[in-house]
Parts: sequence; structure tokens; C-alpha cells
Amino acid sequence: MLVIRFQRVGRKNDPAFRIVVVEKRSKPKSGEREILGSYHPKTKAVTLKGERILYWLSKGAKPSDTVHNLLVSKGIVSGSKINVVRTRPVVELNKVAAAAERAVETTAVTEV
Repeated sequence: MLVIRFQRVGRKNDPAFRIVVVEKRSKPKSGEREILGSYHPKTKAVTLKGERILYWLSKGAKPSDTVHNLLVSKGIVSGSKINVVRTRPVVELNKVAAAAERAVETTAVTEV
């Protein structure tokens, strides 16, 4: 299955993204089928190949939620934006909970 998604190409602390068509299960830096545009979040600069995006959508490629929202805002695709929910990974939540428990234990020990 083909997906239209972002591929990060920017330097550290200077993000830049390509909008590419890739296989859904491919690795992030693997070869893309075609580069369809770019997006620079710091400058809000967007370049898109509208005809090619519509071509790939007609072939069955599905855009990621963020790319879909970008295409809607630029008027290439009609429809409503998708609410993208960002969640913290479970591993980070477990680390935060463990740190909080340790803090409670150390304060309880020092107060006694």
C-alpha cells in the first residue's frame, strides 16, 4: 500500500521535510517512489506538485494525517482537517511515574 508522508531531511534543530510517496511499511530513510514537495516548518515555506499528488491519490495512495491537513490548507484536497492527537510514548510515561515514586519514597525516608 502506498502512503504520502513526510521524510525528514533537515539538520539537527533545523527541521525540513520532503513530501514523498513510499510503501507503508518501508523504513523512514528508505528510497521513495517520487518526491512530491517540501515543507519547512520554521519558515512555513511549502512547495507542492499538485498534479502529481492528485495522480498518486487516484492510484490509491493514502496521505498521512499531517500531510492531509497540509493538502487541505493549500486547497489541493477538499474536505475537513483531521484532528492529529500527539501522545507521549508509554515508555516515557513509565519513566515519569517511576521518578515520581522515587521522589515520594526519598521524601518519606528523610522526614522520618
